[in-house]
Amino acid sequence: MEWLSSIRTAINYMEEHLTDDISAQDVAARVHLSPFFLQRGFSLMTGYGIGEYMRNRRLYQAARDLKETEDKVIEIALRYCYDTPESFTKAFSRFHGATPSQVRDGAAGKVFLPLTIKLSVQGGSQMDVKIAPMFPFKVIGFQKVFDNETAYAEIPKFWNETCEKYANRVYAGYAPANLYEQALVDNCIGEYGVCIDDIGGGKFRYLIAGKYTGGAVPDGMVVYEFPRNEWAIFDCIGPNPQTLQSVNTRIFSEWLPGNPDYELSGNATVEWYDCVNGEMTDPDYHSAIWVPVKRKSKQINNYSSIP
Repeated sequence: MEWLSSIRTAINYMEEHLTDDISAQDVAARVHLSPFFLQRGFSLMTGYGIGEYMRNRRLYQAARDLKETEDKVIEIALRYCYDTPESFTKAFSRFHGATPSQVRDGAAGKVFLPLTIKLSVQGGSQMDVKIAPMFPFKVIGFQKVFDNETAYAEIPKFWNETCEKYANRVYAGYAPANLYEQALVDNCIGEYGVCIDDIGGGKFRYLIAGKYTGGAVPDGMVVYEFPRNEWAIFDCIGPNPQTLQSVNTRIFSEWLPGNPDYELSGNATVEWYDCVNGEMTDPDYHSAIWVPVKRKSKQINNYSSIP
């Protein structure tokens, strides 16, 4: 299914099931996409997480029901998947700025209509992308599980915590003092940020990683192997995290919609960081986003090594 069609189908599916207890995983299954890819793409294209969108639409519809029917608050709460009137009233008041009884008595509620997705091509700049077929490769790193809805805010904290605990001494020029610091040096951990969608439940694994060169894997660290695949590699030049976030948005809002040659494949993405040249805040800092793709028609057979 085309990316743009997938997003539209996802919205239609959510609209049809506002009174059903469905999850982001159910929506992803409907459009045959990884929940991680759907969550990320939906958020970047619309500004809303899937769970947030469904909550907002349900609360808008609940306000209409309060105004247009004589149904009890508890009936409306249960209709829109709230377990108790108390939890419904709390969410309703936070969203509308008024209680259910106030809205029923005439207070204005917040309007939140169904989204309409349109493709808009703007500007004349091209994205710096190349397609690189690669043999299988392994990464090693520190792992943490994140929720799709809060990951953007929490992942930077994970980087800070990991650097403070394992990397700062090494970055300051000291020799590795333990197995973790040695693994960090041997495998250039910090070169990659890896998102892996293989656990479900609206969560994914994130690795602060490096290319695995073999040897001991300290307790608490993990090794992950990427299968042979084609990757769309988007170069990013500029300070981070702004540049990576900007390019990521353009991938899902400009490059994927209507792409005649490639579609998403696999269940993991990679952020690459230049660990040798410059600081992440430099105006000419080099990073990249790798997205696994597959050709819609023909297949390349000559695979190369990881760049």
